Amino acid sequence: YRFVSSSKKSFEVESEQADFNFPTDTKAFIPYVRDNKTKREGEADTDRLFDIQFYNSFENIYSHVKLSEWEKNRLAFLPLVVEGANGKKVCIVEADLLNYPGMYLYNNKGGSSLSGVFAPFPKDIKQGGHNLLQGEVQSREPYIAKLDGATNFPWRAVIVTEKDSELANSDMVYKLATPTQGTDYSWIKPGKVAWDWWNTWNLYGVDFKSGINNETYKYYIDFASDHGIEYVILDEGWAVNKKADLYQVIPEIDLKDLVAHAEKKNVGLILWAGYYAFNKDIEGICKHYSEMGIKGFKVDFMDRDDQLMVDFHHRAAEIASRYKMLLDFHGTYKPTGLQRTYPNVINFEGVFGLEQMKWDAKTDMVTYDVTMPFIRQVAGPIDYTQGAMRNATKANYRSVSSEAMSQGTRCRQLAEYVIFESPLNMLCDSPSNYMNEKECTEFIATVPTVWDNTVALNGEIGKYISIARQKGGNWYVGSLTNWDARSLDLDLSFLGEGNFKAEVFKDGVNADKAARDYKKETIDIPSNRKLSISMAPGGGFVMKISKK
Repeated sequence: YRFVSSSKKSFEVESEQADFNFPTDTKAFIPYVRDNKTKREGEADTDRLFDIQFYNSFENIYSHVKLSEWEKNRLAFLPLVVEGANGKKVCIVEADLLNYPGMYLYNNKGGSSLSGVFAPFPKDIKQGGHNLLQGEVQSREPYIAKLDGATNFPWRAVIVTEKDSELANSDMVYKLATPTQGTDYSWIKPGKVAWDWWNTWNLYGVDFKSGINNETYKYYIDFASDHGIEYVILDEGWAVNKKADLYQVIPEIDLKDLVAHAEKKNVGLILWAGYYAFNKDIEGICKHYSEMGIKGFKVDFMDRDDQLMVDFHHRAAEIASRYKMLLDFHGTYKPTGLQRTYPNVINFEGVFGLEQMKWDAKTDMVTYDVTMPFIRQVAGPIDYTQGAMRNATKANYRSVSSEAMSQGTRCRQLAEYVIFESPLNMLCDSPSNYMNEKECTEFIATVPTVWDNTVALNGEIGKYISIARQKGGNWYVGSLTNWDARSLDLDLSFLGEGNFKAEVFKDGVNADKAARDYKKETIDIPSNRKLSISMAPGGGFVMKISKK
């Protein structure tokens, strides 16, 4: 449902009632706002109970608890899944959020009912936060939105499924979004990205000092070109720090020289941009850098979804589209279909991605990986940034910022390129590491990022998942498990008639203690279309199927 206003006058929305009442005290998968503070230091009351929580990264793992056990005074962001009777699941989402605050959920009675909560309209905003790139709300108005007249409010939707796997292939949010009004988006080019930040520009075997400089980025560009990778991102550091000015480039970077080198190599360049710097002059920045030959921006540190911030996403998408610029909204709330309205918005974060492994030594990422596709991914694409070549078992994992690793097996990282939907998909590790892993790198570099068809084969939230995706004449099948070793029977009847073969990457016999152990082989697909697979603890399985 959605509300529609036909008002001819401007008006303010003081509040909105959105209650979800469940018949029993069932369990839910709750993504709490990570900052659990309810008041600022020195405050004696809770008049601003949610103020701090409205300023957050929209990244967290899921708490699987009864609704009555909801943490006191904690907000949760969407999507959120509640368990129903007989294995059914209820996923609460919103769609077509264009000029209105996003919805949080809150249990204020301790029972089995959830209520919507919305950030009030910002009154005063101060530049601050990470490297002075964020807008920090100092005070708020007594209303949540102000509108000029006739308007469509966002959709409130409840997706009910009989099987968990149905959630892994839901496009309800996209279907509810406003269709694009443009006519030519042929210039939009999805693809892979050789990414610098996760691997800390950490190259070895080279004769120059790696870092944020032209020599390093030319090396990334050459690597991308040699492997058919479409883009290289210049992440944070290419612009002068703490100036919030995207026209000020550090002396170690010559962007025109990099663009010229990239064009010769058939590689596009994307620039990282902090929100405050980008918002100061969206039009001028897009014009300047599109004329230089830059293909788009990865915009970061929005960390709010009040009406002003939601409107920023809408405006940025429209302006960037006019200059044929891609946008990857990092540091932002979940997608609500903006990629349908403006297809140049090619990806979103709002996910507890692999970047966390650089500093988080405690979180169970393996379990998150088999939970998130049934919940957050229902909303749309994710900038999770997989592709680690340093892989660790549960006992051996540790957080190392400069030489980061992933939890689980090597094949898990490969399978995530099929399981996770990401039209602009990162290769998070160092080119030096990839060049030492020829087989895996070739697979990662060539797996598609957009698909013609998707079939969710099986899955149970928090335990395992298998998805098949088609691109042209090939099918790709990926599976992930939690920390339990698992055998699964895959039904490949979607292949139809004919004889098929598959290139398979599977966990090696010793992957339970040496996470990088894997085996690559070519097999014939059985005529009965039934295939049994096995995965190590924290493991994965992936294959590319083609006709013989």
